[in-house]
This record gives sequence, C-alpha cells and structure tokens, in this order.
Amino acid sequence: MKKFRIVAALLSTMMLLAACGNLDSTSSSSTTPTTSKKKVQTTGQTNSNNYQGVIKNGHYLTSAARGVTNDQDNNTMNLKSFESGLLNVSKKEFKPSKYIFQEGQYLSTSTVQKWVERKSNDNPTGLNPVDNGQKDANKRNPLYLQTIEEQDYMTQDGDNLSLSGMTIGIGLNSVDYYTKEKYGAQYSTNISDEQMTTQGRAIAAEVLKRVRATKGVGKDVPIVIALYKQASDDSLVGGTFFSYSVNDGNNISSWQNINQRNVVFPSAGGSSTSGTSNDESNFENFKTQVQNFFPNLSGVTAQAQYQDDNLAGMNVTITTQFYSQTEIISFTQYLAQVAPKYLPSGVPIDITVQSTDGVQSFLSRDSGQTKFSTHVFGSY
Repeated sequence: MKKFRIVAALLSTMMLLAACGNLDSTSSSSTTPTTSKKKVQTTGQTNSNNYQGVIKNGHYLTSAARGVTNDQDNNTMNLKSFESGLLNVSKKEFKPSKYIFQEGQYLSTSTVQKWVERKSNDNPTGLNPVDNGQKDANKRNPLYLQTIEEQDYMTQDGDNLSLSGMTIGIGLNSVDYYTKEKYGAQYSTNISDEQMTTQGRAIAAEVLKRVRATKGVGKDVPIVIALYKQASDDSLVGGTFFSYSVNDGNNISSWQNINQRNVVFPSAGGSSTSGTSNDESNFENFKTQVQNFFPNLSGVTAQAQYQDDNLAGMNVTITTQFYSQTEIISFTQYLAQVAPKYLPSGVPIDITVQSTDGVQSFLSRDSGQTKFSTHVFGSY
C-alpha cells in the first residue's frame, strides 16, 4: 500500500486565514461556553459568523481522518484553501446561529485512506481508478481523487447534541503527478476541467451512498457534497471549490456551481487577470507607500479571492528584515494608517508582517469595519 501523509490535527488560526476563505476578525466579545450534565460543552462564539465547537470531557473533538491524502499534493496552500473554503460552503446550508460545528467523527482514518487509494483486489473500496500498468501520460489511469474531509453540524436540545447536518469535501487533482520507476523523475499530466468534473461527480455519488450507510448518520440527515479543484504544485495560491450538492437521500439529483478564483498580487509579468486590474492597481499603490516608508523589506505580496468576479477577501504578506521591536511597532502603526487609504474597502483583509524568525505583527479588518485591529507579537 502507498504511504499516506496525515497532516497534523490542528492548524493555527493564522494559517487558515491565509486561504482568504475565512477572514473573520475575532475582536468581538465571546459568548459563555455551554455545559451539559453529560460533560459535553460548546466553545462559545467570538464572532456571529463563526461556529461554536464541541468539547467532550474537557477535550476538543478532533477528526481522526482530517488531512488524509494520497502522495500527490506538495502545495501546502491547498489544505488551507480546502478547509476554509469547505467551511464557507457549509455556511450556505448550516447557519452558525443554528448549528454547532463538530470535527468529523464518522469516517475513520483507515476508511478514508482506503477510499483515496486506487481500486484493486486488495482494496475494493478505492475510489481512484485501477492501475492499468501503463507509464505513459496518454495511457495511464490518472489519480483523480486527492482527499476527503468530513464536517459534522450538530443541534442542541437540552443536554443532548444530535447530528443534524454533514458536509463532505472532495479534493480533486487538476494535475496528475507520477514517476515511471521508484525514486525516478517526476512526470505530470494535466486533467481537464471537464474530465475532473465528470470523475468528481461519479466519486461524489459513491461517497454519498457510503456515508449514508455509515452507522450513526441516518437516512434523514442533510449531506452537502462539495467538489474542490486542487491547485498545481507550482501555484502560489491554493485551489477553489467549484460545485456542491445538498442531498436528503441516497442519490445526487442536482449540482450548484461555485464561481471562485484565487489570484496573486503583483501578478506574474505584470499582467492582471481580467476583472482584477483596479484591485491590483490599488495594491501596487499600497506597496509603493509601504516600501518608501520602510525600504528594508524583502517582499510585499497579496492573495485575493474572487466570488462571482467580485473581490471577497485579501490576505497581504509583508516579509521584513527587521529585528528591532520599536521598528515593528512603528511599522505596524503606519500600516494601520495607510491600509484603509489604499486597499479595497468593504471586504475582509488580513495583513501579516513576518521575518525568518516568524510572525512579527498582524492586522485584520472585517468587511463591516473601516479600521484595522492590530497586534505586535512580543509587545507587552
């Protein structure tokens, strides 16, 4: 059996923000955690747009199968975009005001490992096509399925939490990477959007039947299936979700399109993607102001996400060569002044200031705010 990589169970909030899919400020007041006699608690909320989480016997419920992939993906941005994007898809159907979030508890590690592998005599449940023994790009069966992740959505009735919704994210490869011999040179084959969609829907139909038959899920729980296009290994941004389906039974009846794309500013070669020129121009003006004020910067870049061709969020990364605490404080204060003037308004924006020593400061503004909240690390 191929080796599988299981990504660590918890990513920091900062890493999740980098995906531009969950850019909420956490500066608002939090609610009090809810405790039941059965030692089940909820975390409370720091923001009305975020879910409460589940704590059982004093421990956060983690998912054993989270982050299980085959060995294809070497772009760390994919996992961040996948998880934050899946959460946003879930919010379309399971509102944070009504539902409590629980990490997937029904699909085990071994189950998901088998599903994301190729189908074979030893692994009849594999959802990737059988290995036909071919080594050439035009003849071999590609690996379409990269990862599967489960999210559970609970409702509370007195002391009891019950499963009232579930979201399954299916990550699909846009590029098939392979070697012709062990430890040999890597080859790649592009997978067309049409081919990826066809294969993804077929996989989703089978996953829905299997999840529906899983003990504890039941026949009446709404299950959302969302399809995600993995970015290639050389991409500077993660992938995006492109389709989802809401299902009350065993069969998928229809799909809803998701029009998302991620871009990087400044764009390669200075050529903006259609519909992003004004946003990139504003960013370039911001970058100029920042570099003029503090010339010893290693880089100023941004990742922006567009939803239905409208800017949905931006994540700015500034890499510095600073070592002085007073410099970082002054620089962060300056950023809080110039960012509202030059960066787009009306969308959530995060700014991370970092060096080789780690994150030095962080600025954040939610979509309904005009000012940035700031934090300088190591400042007391």
